Amino acid sequence: MVTDETPIRVIATNRRARHDYEILGELECGISLVGTEVKTLRGGKCSIAEAHGRVRGRELWLVGMHVPEFPQGNIHNHEVERDRKLLAHRREIRKWAKAVRERGMALVPLQVYFRGSRVKVLLALARGKRHRDKRQAQRDRDDRREIARALSRRR
Repeated sequence: MVTDETPIRVIATNRRARHDYEILGELECGISLVGTEVKTLRGGKCSIAEAHGRVRGRELWLVGMHVPEFPQGNIHNHEVERDRKLLAHRREIRKWAKAVRERGMALVPLQVYFRGSRVKVLLALARGKRHRDKRQAQRDRDDRREIARALSRRR
């Protein structure tokens, strides 16, 4: 049985997402995979840098996730960049589909990880940051770093 206290093992992280987007909400989804994809993910190989979520009908899909072929696979190996179905509750999908229809909203994967033996995707509802917002965030980080340095020199 998988509970919230089950330890997680991170496979891939989208490091640019928090820099390029303002995160408004997060949702943990299951993901529908084939056997060789799971074996590749157990090896820690996956990229979600160019991936994004999309609502089609009443389903949630992850588009652009790169899972390399399983090296020991045969002719039945999986496609490297196929659309993968995300598993979430219907009301959550409806709520997020409504939000995505608004101007400037996107579904961005933040992490892919194992929770127990299950592969999960942390999906974020995000709004794109403008260039000035990114500069302000960088300025704030630099200021916090300078304050920390000054306090450490003082001791």
